[in-house]
Amino acid sequence: MYSCCGITDVGAVRPENQDAFMINKLVLSHSQLESDISAPFIVGVADGVASENNGAKASHLCLELLGNINFRSTTDINRKIMDIHTNIRTYGTEHDGSLNMQTTLCAFAVDENGDGYSINVGDSRMYLLRDGELTQITKDQTFVQMLVDSGEITIDECKSHVNRHMVLSVMGNYDDPPSPEIKKIGKMRDGDLVLLCTDGLSGTLSKDEIEEILLDGKESLARRLRTLISTAISGGSTDNITALAIICGKD
Repeated sequence: MYSCCGITDVGAVRPENQDAFMINKLVLSHSQLESDISAPFIVGVADGVASENNGAKASHLCLELLGNINFRSTTDINRKIMDIHTNIRTYGTEHDGSLNMQTTLCAFAVDENGDGYSINVGDSRMYLLRDGELTQITKDQTFVQMLVDSGEITIDECKSHVNRHMVLSVMGNYDDPPSPEIKKIGKMRDGDLVLLCTDGLSGTLSKDEIEEILLDGKESLARRLRTLISTAISGGSTDNITALAIICGKD
């Protein structure tokens, strides 16, 4: 059994929430949801691209289609993600005000054998808290991450770089298909905590700050997520913020 909680917040600056999360096929772009879920399952967060058309619809549609996946160990998840991309593109061409609408996608799936998987397109993130240590599982598909990988800048320099918001791979881009990053994590263990979040959170809080809040076992999962979001807002986040966490076994 997995305890799951998702919260999304418009943040302190943006007039519209273009983030969304999905649990048990239910997609929300406001408020929070708590649920116990059983494997196999797939959950996710998405961040609509504000500089393009109809980002809110892009994120919602992406997660709606993700929820339709009947995930199993035999699922060709790369093909499924590319199908979602195609459907978002098609919607954009057929509906006024939606041409080239785009979104990030970060998802976590567990198959019928208890193996976990990360699925990432863009700069939303997945972290795994295991045995008291937080590890970033996904890699941002961004221009600044490319510079970090090439040794041109440091991770600390990313937050102030002029091109820090340039995302290289997204769902729905009319000209460039996404490059889904899919990883098999292996067997999930009792007590594992998986965090999915949009860059309104991860772009403001450091890994150490996120780890410290998540390790506060005296607080409920929902309270910890609320603390992450409020800390990001007080720390200067100017974006929508979404956090979704899953705990394997008893919290």
